[in-house]
Amino acid sequence: MSSGLVLAILISGSGSNLQAIIDAIEAGTLNARIATVVSNNPDAYGLQRAIRHGLPVKVINHRDYAKRELYDAELRRHLQSVAPDLIVLAGYMRILSAGFVRAFENRILNIHPALLPAYKGLDTHQRALANAEKEHGVSIHLVTAELDDGPVLLQGRYPIENGDSVSDLQVKGHQLEHQMYPAVLRWISENKLVIDDNGQIHYEQSLLENPLQYSA
Repeated sequence: MSSGLVLAILISGSGSNLQAIIDAIEAGTLNARIATVVSNNPDAYGLQRAIRHGLPVKVINHRDYAKRELYDAELRRHLQSVAPDLIVLAGYMRILSAGFVRAFENRILNIHPALLPAYKGLDTHQRALANAEKEHGVSIHLVTAELDDGPVLLQGRYPIENGDSVSDLQVKGHQLEHQMYPAVLRWISENKLVIDDNGQIHYEQSLLENPLQYSA
């Protein structure tokens, strides 16, 4: 894809993963173009990051919609207008409706702060500490209609040390996330990592039966 991947990035908060992707594009290590940055939160700091880099932004405030389906319909219309190759959820704190996921089937990626299938949902760091886990991590997966249930493309791991707090795990996780998301997108842009029409993942032309493991 000589012109690069066309990305739509969805955020709700600080946009640190958005910044990592922007940095990779501007450094020339990721052949991609960000066609839109969308937030459901008008106060998301990530919007300021996008504006500073001259990227088009769109706020679709979920509080303005009485039903999730109405919100998702507006989001779908906007995304279809920019025709992205991939929709990248980067700290996007909304559950997408099944109809929305079907409209962009096999084209939505999410990053989750745990080693899926363990610790789906929220409060992953607290739960890992409560269970005295020895390691924790990050997963990048294909989004399906089931929460945090799509095929996992890439995982990164870090140890949980004695005395680690939730904030310690968050820092370790963010360090991995900021490396992993640009890496996955680069592999997709290079056709090294391919998501086929059936949602199967191929890496270097072989079916990916287990998630790739990230090594910094």
